[in-house]
Formats: sequence, C-alpha cells, structure tokens
Amino acid sequence: MKFTLPLESRKLSSLLEKAVSREAKLWKVYVPKKPTNQDTDISPEKRDEAVRWLRDVHSQLKLYPETLCLAIGILDRFLSAIKARPKYLRCIAISCFFLAVKTSEEDECIPSLRELASSSKCGCSPSEILRMERIVLDKLNWDLHSATALDFLYIFHAMVLSCKSGRLNMALSGLNPSQHVALLTQQLFHCLAHNALLQVRGSLLALGLITLELEKLCPDWLALTVDLLHRLQIDSSQLIGCRELVARCLSTHTASLPPNTVYICHPLPEPRDGGVLPVWHFSAAPTAPSDPNTTRSCKSSGKRKVEHMEVDEYFDGIKRLYNEESPQEGAPTCQAETTGLPVMQQKAGSSPCPPLQPVRET
Repeated sequence: MKFTLPLESRKLSSLLEKAVSREAKLWKVYVPKKPTNQDTDISPEKRDEAVRWLRDVHSQLKLYPETLCLAIGILDRFLSAIKARPKYLRCIAISCFFLAVKTSEEDECIPSLRELASSSKCGCSPSEILRMERIVLDKLNWDLHSATALDFLYIFHAMVLSCKSGRLNMALSGLNPSQHVALLTQQLFHCLAHNALLQVRGSLLALGLITLELEKLCPDWLALTVDLLHRLQIDSSQLIGCRELVARCLSTHTASLPPNTVYICHPLPEPRDGGVLPVWHFSAAPTAPSDPNTTRSCKSSGKRKVEHMEVDEYFDGIKRLYNEESPQEGAPTCQAETTGLPVMQQKAGSSPCPPLQPVRET
C-alpha cells in the first residue's frame, strides 16, 4: 500500500481522528443554570472561581498542564450530570483534581492525599475527598480519559508547524515552538476559567485559539484554517462565533512566559553623554581612599587582574565577566571620584555588554 502523506502527517491525522472520536463519545454540553437560591445552586461565577483556584493549586504543585486541563474537564462533566450545593464545590473540585493527578502524573510526582488537602486549603479531610472521589467516578462511569482542549491544541500546533515550520519560526520573534505552545497553553487556561466558553467543545476552542494566533503570524492563515475545519468537519459559522468569544476573553489576559524563562541579550542604545556606561557596569569593589584631585589611569595590557569583590557569588561571576575584558588601544581612563566608585568610560561606537532580558510575547 502506498501512502501519499508523510509519516508525521499520517501520525497527526490519526491522533486527531482518535481525539475527535473520543470527544464525540464523552463530551456533553454543560449549561450552567442561573441559581434560584444561592445556598442550593452553583452559579457560573462560582464555577469560574473554583477553576481559578485549581489553577493556583496546580501552579503551586508544579504539575503537568495536561493534569489541570483534565481536572477542569472532569469537573465540568460532573457538574453537568448532577446538582450540587455550593458548599461542596471545593470538595468536588479538589477530588476531580486528585483524580486527574493520578491519571496524568508519574507515580513519584503524585502528592499524598493528606499533603494535597493541607497545601490546597480546601477545607476537606482526606476521607471526605475519597468519598467525593467515589461519587465522581460513579457518575462518570469510571471513564476519565476524555479528549481535552489541550490535546487538540497540541495536535493543531504540530500540524501547523509541519506545514509552515520555516515561516512560523521566523515570525515567532525568537521563541522556539515549545515556548510558543506554552504561551498558547496559558491562554487556553484563561479561556477555560470563563463560563462563556462552556458551551464550546474542546476541539472548537483549540481551533479558535490557534487560528487567532495564525492570523497574526501567517499571511495565508485562512488556507490553513480551512484545512483544519475540513479535518474536524466543523461549520465555519461555528468557528467565527468561537473566535469572537475567545478574542473577547483574551482581551483581559496578558500572556507571560513560565518560570523557567529563557533569557537572551538585547543590545542597549549607545550612550549619549560622553560614552558613560550604565550603572550596572560599575564595579562594586572597595577602593582605597584617595585624593579627589588626583586621577589614576588604567593600564592597557593584554590581561588585567580582577579586583577582589566582596559581593554575592552570582554577581561575582557577572562582574568578573565584565572586568576581564582588556581595554582597547587608546581607551579612556578610569577616574576615581569622591565617592570611591570608579567611573568607566568608553568611546562612542563601543558596545557594552547589556543586562539579560526575558523574551516577551510581541
């Protein structure tokens, strides 16, 4: 049998078909009703508050993003099947979260139930969480492996990169694909905490999010969108409505890189006031008292001894990097001021080593 598609495209198509089939089997529209009584009904706002609380717990434990997305999916499926009181909402949410943790995480990363109950401050005992866990499993027929919006986001992102990898890499402004999908994941979590998108299935939500990003990066984003629509067999009117909801939701969201940010150097503008270096370039080494009227020049040699600096070890390494550079022929001298801190000057056109700055989304 001869295949016309590359192996990678066939694998992605197979993953997409399985995810779509799984979603069609388990997904059910969760339509939160307006509460008639605050003590007996869970309002959409309280559901959003519970999701944001789960995000904080997830961030504190530093677990996989798939775990949080699965926990939100389990919570919404359970709330669509039963009617619960608001006072049990946190117990329900932490039980769904613990089920997702045991489903997605490695065994050594799963916290103990007592630790989870204590660190999350859910107000429930471990025995209460276990009882609620059993209720959730019974209502969901012990089937937790649903296709989440994050699964579709990963698949769509990989499909787009396989088609337009070179052009997208140029348009990502220094971000690699994994950093880019991390920013999209944060946007997805922000959308999942808004009840306005509860009636949108995960595949459509991920498609709306990825097409909004493609519109900013690729001139031919529409052709890619049509191809993804054809694969999902979704009407374009549904995608247009979803894109409007997602854009409205993201208008209040500012994406940022995760804690393990990769830093790069951005050159600073050249000094205008006679070539004086910025403050961070000054040496913090203690100097001997000297006469303010006298000056001393720095020796122009191949290598210069690094002065002893009584600073923290991290800053010590950075300052050694700056001070080990030998001055060029005819470089300006270093003068001692009344404050005791040497002021280093450079000619116009030289490029001092700038401070490291984090990559930010443009």
